Amino acid sequence: MEKNEEKKTNKNEEIDKKDEKTENNEKATKNVEHKDMVPKQDYDELDDRYKRVLAEFENSKKRHNKEKESLYSSVLADVVESILPILDNLENAAKAETKDTEYKKGIELVLKQFKDVLKSKGVEEIKTEGETFDPAYHEAVSSIQDKNLGEKEIAQEYRKGYKIGNRVIRHSMVVVAN
Repeated sequence: MEKNEEKKTNKNEEIDKKDEKTENNEKATKNVEHKDMVPKQDYDELDDRYKRVLAEFENSKKRHNKEKESLYSSVLADVVESILPILDNLENAAKAETKDTEYKKGIELVLKQFKDVLKSKGVEEIKTEGETFDPAYHEAVSSIQDKNLGEKEIAQEYRKGYKIGNRVIRHSMVVVAN
């Protein structure tokens, strides 16, 4: 039993020593914190630099995202512009007279699918007939005198124009009245 009591006493002593060490470490830490504190001026300067670097980083991320979006729009517009003649030819093929109705339906389905894909990418036709001429969207190829139409009103469309948002991919070729 003495050995058990001796063991308990040793364990209690060890616990007491650990508690003392913990208290001493806490006191030492408090003393070190007070001795090694950064002067307020240095702290303010570092804090200011940190905030400036963080703000610059955020601005850089925003600028990068905006450039990436712009590049995407530019590439999309270039690709769409290069395939617009194909769309024109499909529209002409759909207008052509033929005795084979299944062939005509096939052309119309391909044309519809083509337009649906363009629409899903944000490509829109520029409105022309009945609209007022706007050089930002339309290209006048000729003009006519017509008392039934108002001034600078579009009388006819030669070629469709397309845009993505406010960016014109291809101007509409139109005939302007008066």
